[in-house]
Amino acid sequence: MELVAVVTGAARGIGRAVVVRLRDAGYRVVAADVSPAVGDLAEAGRVVPVVADVTADDAPAAVVGRAVAEFGRLDLLVNNAGRFLRRPLLDTGDADFDLLFGINVRSVFRFTRAALPHLIAGHGCVVNTASISGLVGVTNQSVYAMTKGAIVQLTRQLAIECAPLGVRVNAVAPGAVDTEFMAEARAADPDPAASLAVTLSNHPIGRMSTPDEVARAIVFLAAPESAGITGTILSVDGGYVAR
Repeated sequence: MELVAVVTGAARGIGRAVVVRLRDAGYRVVAADVSPAVGDLAEAGRVVPVVADVTADDAPAAVVGRAVAEFGRLDLLVNNAGRFLRRPLLDTGDADFDLLFGINVRSVFRFTRAALPHLIAGHGCVVNTASISGLVGVTNQSVYAMTKGAIVQLTRQLAIECAPLGVRVNAVAPGAVDTEFMAEARAADPDPAASLAVTLSNHPIGRMSTPDEVARAIVFLAAPESAGITGTILSVDGGYVAR
């Protein structure tokens, strides 16, 4: 029996690595992203790319429905789509707040709600991408940290709610990850080199994680080997929160 997954935020970085890992593990995958670049992942009978804005009202039903229509079932939802913001609170506007909560939180709530009936039928699971910013305080990340803190708590709440239904819900909490996403954010810093030095000093292993390292953690949380794990926030952070 081949398992079926939906991955949001799949065009690059962690999401793209997750799609590749799941494909190689034998999953059939619907890969969703607002960027047309998600089309590069297309593989007949194996990976179906869908261009979708996760904040759109019809996106959850459309993406989940595509997975069920193409492959007949859904076993895994990876809520990975997200937006980062590093900005002091006094410089953060209402539009910034609404944008981040729409992408980082509301989409997770709505995609999970849309997927849950299918996951219940197959005793599937959900894995969310949270962040160390949802676990500890980080300078100039107040709104971003709120969204990731919401994901942490939603993961725990849904784990309890869904356990009697046979569905597991977990999350990964990456630290700094070496992605285009991170490089773009760093390029906007006044001193990117100094910013990078601070980041590396805060991670005891002395480097950023790779997208594949985070993807492997996500695939583990979806695998039968983790059947006894639910409600867990697995940090993939090079020791950041252990300091």
